Amino acid sequence: MLELRGVSKKVGRDWHIKDVSMTLEKGSVNILLGPTLSGKTSLMRLMAGLDRPTSGEILMNGTDVVGMPVQKRNVAMVYQQFINYPAMTVYENIASPMRVAGVDKATVDRRVREAAELMKLTPYLDRTPLNLSGGQQQRTALARALVKDAELVLLDEPLANLDYKLREELRVELPKIFAETGAIFLYATTEPQEALLLGGKTATLNEGRVTQFDDTIDVYNRPSNLLTAQTFSDPPMNIFPVRKSGAEFVFNTSRFDVPAPLAGLQDDDYTIGARPHHMSLQPPPGNSMKLDCTVSTTEITGSESFIHLQSEGIHMVALMHGVHRVDIGDSLPAYLDANNLFVFDRNGSLVFAPGSLGEG
Repeated sequence: MLELRGVSKKVGRDWHIKDVSMTLEKGSVNILLGPTLSGKTSLMRLMAGLDRPTSGEILMNGTDVVGMPVQKRNVAMVYQQFINYPAMTVYENIASPMRVAGVDKATVDRRVREAAELMKLTPYLDRTPLNLSGGQQQRTALARALVKDAELVLLDEPLANLDYKLREELRVELPKIFAETGAIFLYATTEPQEALLLGGKTATLNEGRVTQFDDTIDVYNRPSNLLTAQTFSDPPMNIFPVRKSGAEFVFNTSRFDVPAPLAGLQDDDYTIGARPHHMSLQPPPGNSMKLDCTVSTTEITGSESFIHLQSEGIHMVALMHGVHRVDIGDSLPAYLDANNLFVFDRNGSLVFAPGSLGEG
């Protein structure tokens, strides 16, 4: 078990990590989710022993390991910017942590070949890293972490350089493999979809602070605050300020009937949140809120269309299936599905959320 108690890291005048407390259980899959510069790598480096916290405790199986050299910790770490030994073959790169640990030759050979097979590296075992593609080099670094039999495995956006097919395969396989070893598996990503695919528990980070840490689906379904909701949405959650006055929501010059699910809210200032796939150019079945919008740009992927909209100074995105042709500058209505709205109070705390993954 790895436990962080009030861990902070200050560099110069800046806090890179601020008052982080969390517990990672043996054999668990854990995700660090946050945008670039939110503190994911900084937090992992503290866990690995590469950096020392300014304050707080880091305990491994009940022992405070702050100040313990990284060489004495049973930790494996893989970065997006992969690191291999250039003079060694792929085989020897993968075998290196077991050689250092004094593992017998037969076991080393078996585990290297098993890891190489999983990472699709078997044909390249006799090559040196400089004779590999970037993706093959990254897989070599992953294989080395796999065979190390570490208590703590830290993966910092490790699949970013791989092709789509292999990335999808490893997203499924890696958590299973490391969980079977009993290791604590911690995976950093900027992608909410990747967190949902990996499952386990997710910690959302914003400016060095953990804004929520819970089962991944629970964090997605019920983000405890606005920062978490914005972190766990891609494209970002659409948000706009309203004031509830009786049976109406007031948004700048617009007024809406309060949807039935939100009728019990007290009159006050709120922030409404709607994920892009719950915003449409056609009215959904049941209750909806209609906004008068102007198209600012469109992105069409083939299977989906991202329609960027402006409404009274607020930027929003509607995510729709299929190809939808709209022109920049078009004025059109957009509809928010009233059954899938999140509501946050004036302090940013959640006061209402839809009930399930399918709805939220």
